[in-house]
Amino acid sequence: MLLIKLATKSLLNRKASALLTLFTIAISVMLLMSIERVRVDAKSSFSNTISGTDLIVGARTGDIQLLLSSVFRIGHANNGVSWKSYQYISGQRGVKWAIPMSLGDSHKGLAVLGTNKDYFEHYRFAKKQSLSFSQGHEFNHLFEVVLGAEVASSLGYQLGDEVVIAHGMGNTSFHNHDDNPFKVVGILNPTGTPVDKTLHIPLAAIEAIHGGHAHQHEAVQADANDHDHDHDHDHDQHDDVDLIGTPKQITAFLLGFDSPLYTLQVRRNINQYKDEALLAIMPGVTLRELWEMLSIVEKILLLFSIVVVLISLLGMLTSLLSSLNQRRRELAILRSVGARPWHIFTLISVESLLITGLGCIVGIALFYALMLLGADYLQSHAGISLNIALLSSYELMLLAAIMVAGFIVGLIPATRAYFYSLADGMSIKI
Repeated sequence: MLLIKLATKSLLNRKASALLTLFTIAISVMLLMSIERVRVDAKSSFSNTISGTDLIVGARTGDIQLLLSSVFRIGHANNGVSWKSYQYISGQRGVKWAIPMSLGDSHKGLAVLGTNKDYFEHYRFAKKQSLSFSQGHEFNHLFEVVLGAEVASSLGYQLGDEVVIAHGMGNTSFHNHDDNPFKVVGILNPTGTPVDKTLHIPLAAIEAIHGGHAHQHEAVQADANDHDHDHDHDHDQHDDVDLIGTPKQITAFLLGFDSPLYTLQVRRNINQYKDEALLAIMPGVTLRELWEMLSIVEKILLLFSIVVVLISLLGMLTSLLSSLNQRRRELAILRSVGARPWHIFTLISVESLLITGLGCIVGIALFYALMLLGADYLQSHAGISLNIALLSSYELMLLAAIMVAGFIVGLIPATRAYFYSLADGMSIKI
């Protein structure tokens, strides 16, 4: 206890350099904990880009290719799914809901998704969070569009604006459907997922703008003019048919079941479906497979955090070593009042442990402050749902490793101080 008291007073006497070293360690601990937490939660959030969906069904292709085209809007599906097959499969026992998805059009390089109202009710992201509106509501008429948060913010759209859809994905647009503009009726809250970069329109509108139901456009426009758009969601089945239509084919569809027991059975039946070459994937499993392909990112983040900690510990070593020459008088006084060389050795070691320990405590406090401040931003802009909980066993192991590393680093100046005390000719016989 006496040595701890002496070490504390010695650090207070050199509070400027001690605080600087402590702050350096605290920042490194904060970065290490933050990078590790973000790394783990990024993996979890990536796996939950789409959640609550049991199966994604599309034309037979690779699992990852189907996932990328249907969820991330990356690439193109080679073939579609016939509407007849969609109706048959969605009507199977155990199917709780089905969401048709039709892709292939775009607006200024952003994907346009044709779907139904169930999309806004059943689509989930992160830890089964549902979609919500920052402004407006879901589409209730054929030529209405709901924008993802990033679409609205990047292009500056507001409710009531008109949007022209182009045929073709990405920046390759072959034809603008200027004769059929869509009215913005809703803007979704940020999710940090591809939903933010998507324009959502009724499934029937996809066929209508391509000339499939030109007469339906006139009927819906007349219907829109006859109603006051108060959208109390009191629509009959005829309205729903108008919004879904009877397309020849769709890109893919999502399925949710009453019980997980149906998932494997229906998946097997779909993959063996004889009328059409279809593929059913479990999004959670496929997302984990895709993350494994990107595991190099995890390794780089972990390496970066380790380097940060090593640099801070080297900074502490430099600080302690540089102060030794200035402290030879202090050490000589301690020797003159009876301190032995091992007392000096222990004193310097305790100082390094105190600095490392306090640095870890301050670093953890900064870590939680950073998590609380950045959680909403990461969720809305990067789709990373942070778990602000107690430190995990792995994180506690990392802190223990830092403490051990700090102790080992402290042995170097402690050893030099030990030999300094002997070299000053004040050795006491034991």
